[in-house]
Amino acid sequence: MVDKNSCNSCITAIRVLRVSLVDELEGQIDSMLEVLVSREVFTRDDREDVLCRPGPRARVRKVLDILECKGEGAAKIFLSISSHYQQESQTHPKEGDANQPPSVEYIRVKQKHRDILRRRSESMLFYNSRHGEKILFSEYYVNLLLLDGHQDLEMKRHEVLMFGQKRLSLQQKRAGHKKITPAELFSSPNGNRPVKKVVVTGVAGIGKTILVQKMLFDFGRNKDNLPFDFIIHMTFRDLNLIDKPTNFRELVLRKNRHLAKELDNILANDNKLLIILDGFDEFRYFRSCDVDVFVTEPDEDAELVEIFGSLMQGEMLPNASILLTSRPTAINHIPVCCIDRFVLIAGFSLAEVQDFFLRYFQDSGLADRMFTVVSANELMLTLCYIPAFCYIVCCILKETKDLCGESPKTMTDIYVQYLVALLRSHTQERSKTCVPEQRAGPTQPLSDKVLKLGRLAFQKLMEHQTLFYSSDQVFVALEGCSLVSTFLDKTVAQEPGCTEDVYSFAHLTVQEFFAAIYCAVTDQSLPDAPRYTAGPGEGENDGHLDLFNRFLSGILSERNAALLSRQVGLCCHKEKVVTYRQRLIKELTALCENGAHILNHLHCLFEQQDPSLAMAVQPTTLRVNVSDEILSQMDYNAIMYFLKSTKGTISELDLTGTGIRCEALRGFQPFLLRCESLWLGENKLDMNAVGVIADVLEVSDSIIHLG
Repeated sequence: MVDKNSCNSCITAIRVLRVSLVDELEGQIDSMLEVLVSREVFTRDDREDVLCRPGPRARVRKVLDILECKGEGAAKIFLSISSHYQQESQTHPKEGDANQPPSVEYIRVKQKHRDILRRRSESMLFYNSRHGEKILFSEYYVNLLLLDGHQDLEMKRHEVLMFGQKRLSLQQKRAGHKKITPAELFSSPNGNRPVKKVVVTGVAGIGKTILVQKMLFDFGRNKDNLPFDFIIHMTFRDLNLIDKPTNFRELVLRKNRHLAKELDNILANDNKLLIILDGFDEFRYFRSCDVDVFVTEPDEDAELVEIFGSLMQGEMLPNASILLTSRPTAINHIPVCCIDRFVLIAGFSLAEVQDFFLRYFQDSGLADRMFTVVSANELMLTLCYIPAFCYIVCCILKETKDLCGESPKTMTDIYVQYLVALLRSHTQERSKTCVPEQRAGPTQPLSDKVLKLGRLAFQKLMEHQTLFYSSDQVFVALEGCSLVSTFLDKTVAQEPGCTEDVYSFAHLTVQEFFAAIYCAVTDQSLPDAPRYTAGPGEGENDGHLDLFNRFLSGILSERNAALLSRQVGLCCHKEKVVTYRQRLIKELTALCENGAHILNHLHCLFEQQDPSLAMAVQPTTLRVNVSDEILSQMDYNAIMYFLKSTKGTISELDLTGTGIRCEALRGFQPFLLRCESLWLGENKLDMNAVGVIADVLEVSDSIIHLG
């Protein structure tokens, strides 16, 4: 604490000590207020003004605000009174402090809560889990690679650029001293500063929710080594169901009624409380969380976004620990000043992919054969570092026993094969186990069922929604659709006096894929191209539809359109195929003028895998600017695929701050020779990378500017 005597004045001391005063005096503010009135420092009107504030922390702040106007004498008396109260609180700790032993009831509820969390988290849900099938978490969980470090720095300094097995092996080696375990998330790296607010980030399907389940499962089994008595787990999917003011107490009790009797003690001992909030990027208010209207008490009603903002900024339950998970695209909307640690989930290394195959196939011989098949396809193996993709690949292999025909080249190829595999499995299972139902009218074609799911996926994606009530008109149209249980997860929303089923796709990428199918094969118009403002990083497009547009392009390609027509009975409109191709050529040609915001269009071109389409993009000026975006191998593939199809001079290639390394530069070498302006700043280039650049400069007649 700052020495009060070292400040030039008592008013200045109060300003310097403001934060600590709020923490230290919240328990004594009401009695302190009476002393201030009795000593005529405060008037009765001042007291009423303070008492009308909701919660003790807000009252302390109001007292400090009033003192600003009272002068040096009043501030001096206040500091004297506050010192007396602080000494007394140290001598006589209040009930519920860490020094006081917990009650028998508190211990009983603590164990009951652990038992409930263990039961809730002991089963793992896969996309195609069948009714009654119980897959034990302990048998299928594979360790995830967690890297400690601030999001921006980690994304810039750690990006694996290798292909196939080299890429996955390097994943583990480059982790180095930054690798941490779930039990270390809240341990201070240097022992000086407590870690209270942790953000875990990673791309779609990388395992953020699985990490949360792992923590809950270990906590329930008393094997977590985390210093908490209670973990409160909430998902933003569930929180999105709340459309009226509420309070934190009600949020906790929605799924934890067993805590009701001891909740006051739990919240009073908030230094022993961990709150896990999963899926921030799915929060419908994620852009509005940096609030300046605070809630200080768990019983105080407020808008959901105000409760969340107050928790994150320490205005409510300031000693509680919070774990927040999110995709990277939403990180900028978190009040960053309150975050103590950023953690990146880097997915699987090569050993973890092999472990996953063994656990999935439950047969070492079969797992080895399947892994050999995948290893022969570098693109597919590269994608397997993402656990969701690894699972999808295993699904394809389980249904086909190999990769018949042409191997998948793009992400859409993999998802189309996944869809076909699951539909085939679904149809076979029903033919084996179901007695034909005697219903009026013809049997609904499989293509119609897929389109109904697609319509739901598309409409809700455009509305930024991932949850669908059973009473929603779009969902009502799915009544009787047998694919609902195959592709949708069901949860139950509990409200006072009633319950309602709520559905969601098992993963957001699956929703985006179905939405793209619907848009491709119906009369639904193509979404408008994203628009961007002049300011860097301020585009109206926040990446919300990037993956959807890649899927759409891949589905409108000839090979996937033919496969969907043949296997599922879904036919893309020829006019739409032509319109989309023309639009992609036009937009890419225009984007080449300055090169900015071009990356997702290059991915869309890559998903088409049509050389004639790529060669049709012949701009008068060719610029590719992907600066300040940490690029993955898939990004490099898309960029190189495009540059390979173009001829002549490349006016500008801007790879500033992309995390590019020697291996990627070698892949780019033929294109670097064609550049007039080449920008490579803010990358951690080693001597091998410098050697590649030197080789280019030695033979290039084109390079005018090198950054």
